[in-house]
Amino acid sequence: MKFVFFLVLMMASCVAVLLIASFLLGPPSLERPQNTIYYSNSEEVIGEEFGTEKRYWVSLDEIDDHLEQATIWTEDQHFYDHYGFDFKRLAGAIWNDIRTMSLKEGASTITQQYARNLFLTHEKTWQRKLYEAFYTIRLEMFYDKDELLEGYLNTIYFGHGAYGIEAASKYFFDKSATELSWAEAAMLAGIPKGPSHYSPFHNLDNAKNRQEFILTNLHEKNVIDDSTYETALNEELSFSEDRDIASKSVAPYFQDVVVNELQALLDVDIEDIRSGGYKVYTTLDLKQQQAMQEASETIETNAEIQLGGVAMDPDSGAVTALIGGRDYQASSFNRVTQAKRMPGSAFKPFLYYAALENGMTPATTLMSKPTTFELADGKSYQPSNYNGYYANQPITMAQAMALSDNIFAVKTNMYVTPERFVRVAKDKFQFKSELEPVPSLALGTEVVTMQEMVTGYSMIANGGLDVDSHTITKVTDAYGEVLYDREDEQSGNKGWKLFSKSEDKQVLQKEYAYILADMMKGMFQEELDGYMSVTGASIADKLTHDYAGKSGTTNVDNWMIGFTPALTAGVWVGYDDNREIVQTRDQQYAKDVWASFMESAHEDLPEEHIVKPENVVEASIDLNTGFLATDACGQTHTMLFVRGTEPTKYCTVHLEEYEHEHPEELDEMIPEDRLLENWWEWMWTGEDGR
Repeated sequence: MKFVFFLVLMMASCVAVLLIASFLLGPPSLERPQNTIYYSNSEEVIGEEFGTEKRYWVSLDEIDDHLEQATIWTEDQHFYDHYGFDFKRLAGAIWNDIRTMSLKEGASTITQQYARNLFLTHEKTWQRKLYEAFYTIRLEMFYDKDELLEGYLNTIYFGHGAYGIEAASKYFFDKSATELSWAEAAMLAGIPKGPSHYSPFHNLDNAKNRQEFILTNLHEKNVIDDSTYETALNEELSFSEDRDIASKSVAPYFQDVVVNELQALLDVDIEDIRSGGYKVYTTLDLKQQQAMQEASETIETNAEIQLGGVAMDPDSGAVTALIGGRDYQASSFNRVTQAKRMPGSAFKPFLYYAALENGMTPATTLMSKPTTFELADGKSYQPSNYNGYYANQPITMAQAMALSDNIFAVKTNMYVTPERFVRVAKDKFQFKSELEPVPSLALGTEVVTMQEMVTGYSMIANGGLDVDSHTITKVTDAYGEVLYDREDEQSGNKGWKLFSKSEDKQVLQKEYAYILADMMKGMFQEELDGYMSVTGASIADKLTHDYAGKSGTTNVDNWMIGFTPALTAGVWVGYDDNREIVQTRDQQYAKDVWASFMESAHEDLPEEHIVKPENVVEASIDLNTGFLATDACGQTHTMLFVRGTEPTKYCTVHLEEYEHEHPEELDEMIPEDRLLENWWEWMWTGEDGR
């Protein structure tokens, strides 16, 4: 008896202390920052995640009585009778939690839920439940029931970015909360229990079952009569098609990426973000975003074809513009970050970087002709060039890049080895997608994201430095306290290091990155025309800056990615259902949109140049032989080499005549690259190409 008396005394003392503390602290403030705001890189508002009452607060008189009754009888039927806690339900929930050693059982009253919405998170811990009880007592002590019900109905989350009954009523039914029928009220009252599970826009069957449960409960409790019950059950709901509550005014696809990044940075869920009152400073450049939007609108003749585009500062990795599709309201699927497609020949620059590291040069010559490759497993592989065009003679790597010669690329992959190529793509160019080490990888047959591609190209553009793609520079709470600052994070991570920042971030060998970037300018240089025109010839006359890039074409995908030292951008065009792109104009869209965007974007960008590494030299090369050019040579092109790797022999005019006159000197005039080519042909085709 003494022990029981002691426990009762202790409990009474705790309750007394809690009540006295609640009284002394006074009424908790019902005001709380709600809307999370996104800013561009110039600190202009680009969007807002709607929270609670800040925009759609309505008084209890303006909320239909149907909704009030449906909510009370569903969530807390003794709301007007208790003092914040339903002890009978609470005792049962506590017993179940103890029995199962979990916190799954819930018995929250409306006041408890309101306290949680205002002051706490939704995590299920004993500490959070104790805080919730404390705030519940304070709310009940200083506010009347109508004030609490009004606050609850204006702060509860209904999914889709809609907080509060007025926002939800407009979002789901395109009407005010004063005009709801019993059927509509029951539908809305059921959603907060699980917004993703009971939203009619996510799962109509679940939503209808929940609505029927609520209506049946109202009928059994004599809140509605038989006639009203039957009418509500059979009412055909007319859902809104104009769902603009959660829409984003500028760059909606970009803002979705920001939300995902913010979740990772702050380790919070989407509900906390939308009602957290954060101020998020992003990397979005409004002028570039507008330029990309206007460029994408040139696709007018085909309503079904889709587009994804992204621009990035190659030095910092800041995403400055992003379009994930042609119509966000029709589809929020992001073709830049979520879609995985075959990049085709746009993947070749990564191969040629691996080739440069493994001894090849821009002047390396390989035979461009139909070739069958006998593989180790006994199978054969026979790639082809675009439209079946071949040089039928050796061509240099620089020209192969400009013309996008597939035979040259596959031979290069076999020389580098597909396994080494995969390692370079993953370890150096940051590809996370699965890449099979197969010969066709040279032609971009594995699926990757646009974000991965543009990040890789940015590394080439900045001289081989690591690139951390990002959309957020700083985050503060509603009171200005900094929660995340990218500059501070980078400074802190740097710490005491033996190497400079640039050396620490150097991933690619800067000499090869510089040479590769120079080769990638070739797609716009018509002096490299050979058995066909350079791949950028169709847009070369529209360009007024010195761009480097590469296009990619498969039956179902079209890519164009390119850069200057100031900006990298990529554009993909295709169908979501992988239909073949058959119209000629559709096959040109990616290049046209990219060219239009880059020209507009560079109007406001400074002229930048990557400093040429000291050990990189220039040489004029004869495109027919890969030798140093003379005045008598035909088609020549200036190429870059790491000092000591440039050719040392000069081309010979009228090779056939010279061979006839001096056959003993022929071997001396065939470079090692040609000998390598002959060895490959002998191994794979049984032919001697000399």
